[in-house]
Amino acid sequence: MKLRIVAFSLLAVSAALPARAEDPAAYPTHRIRMLLPYAAGGGGDVVGRLLADKMGKTLGQSIYIENHTGAAGTLGTQMVATSPNDGYTITVGGMTTHVLAPAIYPKLPYDSIKDFTTIGRVGVSAIILVATKDFAANDIKGLIALAKKGEAIQYGSWGVGSTGQFCAEILMQQTGIKMEHVPFNGIAKLAGDLLGGHISLATLDVATATPLVKDGSIKALAACGERSPSLPDVASYKEQGVAFDRSLSWAMYAPAGLAPPIAQKLSAALKDALGDAAVKEKLLGLGITPQFVPGDEQRDINARDIAAWKQVAKDASIEVK
Repeated sequence: MKLRIVAFSLLAVSAALPARAEDPAAYPTHRIRMLLPYAAGGGGDVVGRLLADKMGKTLGQSIYIENHTGAAGTLGTQMVATSPNDGYTITVGGMTTHVLAPAIYPKLPYDSIKDFTTIGRVGVSAIILVATKDFAANDIKGLIALAKKGEAIQYGSWGVGSTGQFCAEILMQQTGIKMEHVPFNGIAKLAGDLLGGHISLATLDVATATPLVKDGSIKALAACGERSPSLPDVASYKEQGVAFDRSLSWAMYAPAGLAPPIAQKLSAALKDALGDAAVKEKLLGLGITPQFVPGDEQRDINARDIAAWKQVAKDASIEVK
């Protein structure tokens, strides 16, 4: 009887103790959650699923997707920040969630640098400045000349605080020209009104712009970011004399405090996935140029870019409350 009482007492004590942390060397021992702040079927969701499939095979455990949308991606991103830092929750973040949101949301519920472990860069994607076929300028030089003539110029983006608006604002700040922003409710509506001639100038993501430019429906004036392989003949801002050298990047993140051995395993799996020919081809089809950068380096780039975009937002009075 005494032995049984001692045994039950030991079980009770062990149940009350916190679970022992998994040995990082054994990671992963069960499936991994990729929590994405994008709607199922959207560009960010497709990117995540591509990487999850390939990385899961490399790591020897499946990576399943959970979509949590809302608040321009910041809701799902906050959920990642507050998840356990055990390596079993990861995400793919874009410019909006990790660089622009800190620049425009005064009460952002997470710190995009301190609250995350950066696993590595996924790739870069340009924003394309486009216009109707009969627009009176074909490049940035022509747009500047048009503005200097006193022409009233409007441009459309897919919303206040969008990467498209920031790309137009940096162009105005660097060249001194003035354009009126017309925010649209989504990129599909913006592209439709551009094709219908209801607006003559706009910023589009490269995946949306590429087929329309290639079939001659619209023309491209410049690429904000790096020149895109999808539109290799469209010169970048920098190539056209605009002092802009920021990468518009996608990256993979986990909660802050992730054990270095686990971060290294995830980083190696990400790098392996980005080297896969099929993954490369599909990412390029989405307008994303695969480009791995180690986590620590990408974190420092993000910190630099946040400071730069905060200044752009301040000068342009861009703020989302």
